[in-house]
Amino acid sequence: MSEFSINDVGVKVGLEIHQQLATNKKLFCNCIPADTEEYSIKFQRKLRAAKSELGEYDPAALFEKSKSKSIMYYANPDSSCLVEQDEEPPHKLDEDAKKISLIIASALKSNIFSEIYPMRKTVVDGSNTTGFQRTMLISQGGNFEVEGTTIGIQSICLEEDAAKNLGDEGTIRKFGLERLGIPLVEIATEPFEVKPQHIKKIALALGRILRSTKKVKRGLGSIRQDVNVSVKDGGGVVIEVKGVQQLDQLEKVVEYEAKRQQGLLEISKELKKRNWIHDKEKDRKDITELFTKCKSKIIQSAIKKQQKIFAVSFINMGEIFGYTPYDGIRLGKEIAELVRFFGIGGVFHSDELPNYGIEKIDIENLKEFLKINEKDAFLILATTKEKIHIVIDQIISRIEFIKNNGIPIDTRLATMNGETKFLRPRPGAARMYPETDIPPIIISNEELENAKKNIPKSWDESLLELQKKYTLNPQLSEQIFDSRYIELFEKIVGKVKINPTFIVSILCSTITSFERNGLNSKLLKNEEIEKSFQLLDEGKIAKESIEIIFENIMAGKSQSTQEAMKNASIEAVNESDVEEIIKKIVENNQEIVKNQKERAVGPLMGIAMKELRGKASGELVNNLLLKNIKKKLENFD
Repeated sequence: MSEFSINDVGVKVGLEIHQQLATNKKLFCNCIPADTEEYSIKFQRKLRAAKSELGEYDPAALFEKSKSKSIMYYANPDSSCLVEQDEEPPHKLDEDAKKISLIIASALKSNIFSEIYPMRKTVVDGSNTTGFQRTMLISQGGNFEVEGTTIGIQSICLEEDAAKNLGDEGTIRKFGLERLGIPLVEIATEPFEVKPQHIKKIALALGRILRSTKKVKRGLGSIRQDVNVSVKDGGGVVIEVKGVQQLDQLEKVVEYEAKRQQGLLEISKELKKRNWIHDKEKDRKDITELFTKCKSKIIQSAIKKQQKIFAVSFINMGEIFGYTPYDGIRLGKEIAELVRFFGIGGVFHSDELPNYGIEKIDIENLKEFLKINEKDAFLILATTKEKIHIVIDQIISRIEFIKNNGIPIDTRLATMNGETKFLRPRPGAARMYPETDIPPIIISNEELENAKKNIPKSWDESLLELQKKYTLNPQLSEQIFDSRYIELFEKIVGKVKINPTFIVSILCSTITSFERNGLNSKLLKNEEIEKSFQLLDEGKIAKESIEIIFENIMAGKSQSTQEAMKNASIEAVNESDVEEIIKKIVENNQEIVKNQKERAVGPLMGIAMKELRGKASGELVNNLLLKNIKKKLENFD
């Protein structure tokens, strides 16, 4: 196993940013997007692959078809209609979405087309009820600057967002339709070569250009990053990694994917040394009966479910599945990722056995049955009779591709730990074809001029404006501008007389801190945040109450500000009542006051805040404590 250095493999990276637009309307109907988990409608579909106009099947569509999934859709009439259900043709293109996309294209100096042609992009994973996504190429070319480096723009598209994945249940995949059809722009950069630590800065800079328009959505799921990765010796193969949720993941994802691609090139060299050709008749065997007495819980569970156990033999391929050119990169891992997407829990390979309850005697019996020896290798997998040969064919196809070509042309998915895993084959040219229900869209000179006039201020100018307008320091200005709460912040500041610095601190630091501790910020609605600051402004709660209320709601203990106040026993106490409580605390702790004098404020503050937290501000409690301690000290004299 070798040490991997990303600087030695010539990595090129391209970003694809998907940003929802703040139109409060879907792209081809009048439905208002809403984040809801209440569904009154459900219906089921089974999607199939269809030939393109050129008579070709898209490879990604064929792959999804082979998984034999049925799709269950869940809908709410408040956020979707017959257009999303594919029971009605699309309505006219939303004008606001078009205007915003033209402004974004102008801001990135991209060349806007005078005629825009709606297209259909084949999608057969179920995330679109139609089996395709409507998309329009708005412009090509353009660039933006990041710390003196010019990043080129490849294309800008206006398209529909997909349905929300609600998870799989056996052979049923579930989607919610509330997100389907929300307008978004897809911005693809030209490939660039930079150090991995700079990729986050590039994505952040592009996101800030979008946010500067003040016409894009903020918050969880409103912006998504895909990243394209290639290595110098990869023969031009570009791997698309989808679903990078956090910018902090980008560097890890690029490093891992570069290591995986370079590792596959090393595995390809090893495979070419082996004289292996798969014989469909001889090299795959049903071993269900042979393994009936195997002690592996996984094998026995599969047999009880009436599944078939198959073995695939590989002549002269000993140790190839466990071969590890770099840490964490193995052919066995590639195969395991592939079979999981057919709903199979995993696959055993000869280099990792005996293990998992499969004993030495099982392996000896299997080798004798397959007529192979120590120089050979094998795979064991279990699934239904209908699926087994499809899965084996996919495995064999993948190994042969790696042997002959190196890196399989995949679409992959980013994982939470910064790795990537197999999602589906990369779509081909047959994926895209013209939309027949929507005529071409003409862009007038007037629209182009209006877009140029509305190019937003730069990020630096926007930050400076925030600093001056609300007397914020540069760090807080940057935090609130990049957060999903910027519009809410400006709305609150316009209604209350609370120090903007305190509001930013709560919105950016306190809520983030609660999130890191596992609390759910989705439960904290904007109207409850606004209501809490309104109560503080009216003197009905103390500053400390804000944190208590937000924590209570984010923990799922309360749904509203009023309910959180009740559950946390928050009530405003007037100053005279607070002073009476403070006097009693000082009186009951005379020894501490006598020994520590004015320093007694520290320990007594803790006692006081236990009783008064959420009812009086820490500043008021501190002042009253100091005042009453001084009085008590005078009495001692």
